[in-house]
Amino acid sequence: MPFVQSNGARIHWEAQGSGTPVLLIMGHLYSSRMWYPLLPALTRHHRAIWFDNRGTGDSDTTPGVTIEQFAADALAVLEAAGERSAHVYGVSMGGGIAAEFAMAYPERTRSVTLGCTMLKTEKTRMRGAQKLIYGLPRWLVRAMFKRAKPEAYGSAAPREAALHDIGVLSRDRFTMAGVRAQVLAIAAYATTTERARDRMTMPVLVLHGDEDKAVPVEKGRELHAIIPGSRYVEFKGAGHNYLVADNAGSTAAFLDFVAAADRARGGE
Repeated sequence: MPFVQSNGARIHWEAQGSGTPVLLIMGHLYSSRMWYPLLPALTRHHRAIWFDNRGTGDSDTTPGVTIEQFAADALAVLEAAGERSAHVYGVSMGGGIAAEFAMAYPERTRSVTLGCTMLKTEKTRMRGAQKLIYGLPRWLVRAMFKRAKPEAYGSAAPREAALHDIGVLSRDRFTMAGVRAQVLAIAAYATTTERARDRMTMPVLVLHGDEDKAVPVEKGRELHAIIPGSRYVEFKGAGHNYLVADNAGSTAAFLDFVAAADRARGGE
């Protein structure tokens, strides 16, 4: 099991497949295990590199982490995998990390895909309900996952796929201190539209479900409008987890986008 040290934390990562590299950044609370809907198709065409964000999976938990540090962890993983640059794909909080990665390390970013996320331009604070949830014991949070409803995945989501995902998530590994640190990192982060326009000059793909309750679809549309030349794909009847709600459509949209970016680069 490979690990890399990154600013005081041991980060677990994996790689599989061959071809142009794709660096995958998962969202809040989930470990990289939750990329399972994409990996079979992705690894047939590309070298997929994925890792557990701090506080999840087999990576360390550290207090006081920032979105910038999550992006630096992603860079450490990329270098540990022996790659200088990659197509970068993040979902939810991972989409925010992917955007920060692209802005901080544009020379390492062949393209960037931003899924079910937004460009956060104002710092916020943890709300009362969040403080309550992230103060619960882990066993109780796991029990809440098991009671999740398939309908939350969107009206077009296959019921069996949603139920399977709920089961996988209920067994996923995280620490309460780690996911609380993630929420605080999200709240403390802000960037600017000017920085996004100036720094994200590589090919950009924005993906969003039109029934997303966690990050409203309007935020995805705004993100697309902010970044000149970006491509936008919206999945009808998909909630926040469009990887499950429209696995075929979201996988095809991403692979087509990366293939076009590779052709534009001359197959480097």
